[in-house]
Amino acid sequence: MSAELKSTRKQHTIAGPVRVSGFGYWSGIDSTVEFRPAKVNSGITFYRIGSSGETSIQANVFNRIDVPRRTNLKTSHAQVDMVEHILASLSGLQIDNCDIYCTSQEMPGCDGSSRSFVDALVGVGIIEQQAARLGLVIARPVKVGTADSWVVARPLPDAGRQARTVLHYHLDYGDHCVITAQQFRTTLTPDSFVRDLSPARTFVLEREADEMRANGLGLKVSTSDLIVFGEQGPIDTQLRFPDECARHKVLDMVGDFALAGFDLIGEFEAYKAGHRLNAELIREVLAVHNLSTFQLRCA
Repeated sequence: MSAELKSTRKQHTIAGPVRVSGFGYWSGIDSTVEFRPAKVNSGITFYRIGSSGETSIQANVFNRIDVPRRTNLKTSHAQVDMVEHILASLSGLQIDNCDIYCTSQEMPGCDGSSRSFVDALVGVGIIEQQAARLGLVIARPVKVGTADSWVVARPLPDAGRQARTVLHYHLDYGDHCVITAQQFRTTLTPDSFVRDLSPARTFVLEREADEMRANGLGLKVSTSDLIVFGEQGPIDTQLRFPDECARHKVLDMVGDFALAGFDLIGEFEAYKAGHRLNAELIREVLAVHNLSTFQLRCA
């Protein structure tokens, strides 16, 4: 085992099956996911249910494909789309082993946050398993991106005494955008995730929504399904937090970082970054710590 991997806690799964239904934002197709308990060391696995049976996709960063504004996973046999809010829910609640059966390729968007998934998972119950969860201690700084958009992982000076994940996001669309510059910082725990991150919704500018609709995307989505910002602010809704947009970006970081397959012990700071850079950072962190092969072997 690498010297930078350590046992942080016991692994967890859920106590029984539970379902969440909705429709996919991009496709508009109705979708149901069923979360099921899974054995120790199995990780998070998606199962696509089709006419030819079930095909599995392991949730790891090497199965991620690069698409705009969301996180999709693909193997030679199947694909699942917009998985970040589900992964954030599982990771935020410290659910390490779970099988997710999907009736459609795209996950339900619900209200654009993780709240529906969190409510279902907490409601069914989370149970401890008799195996250790491994955490990766960030041993040296790792940064990806450019001067205009970046994500960095840094060691924590007291990580040996207090293993934790610190997340910090800076959001800035410029002086003339209706979405004000804002930032959010948190130490990730199940309680902080449920309270501070899980209700934070996906957001989009009205002109961006119009462009997507013109291209045949998001035709079923309304202002009740996510935050749409018009010239005067959110349309037909009120913000749940003054900094809800920055919080949602942190929620996305939690979901994307779950693809590492380990708890991450360190400080992670992002500036105007998104899903692509989040995944790029995780790949680089694994490579720098000589864990890419280890992670693939354990997938």
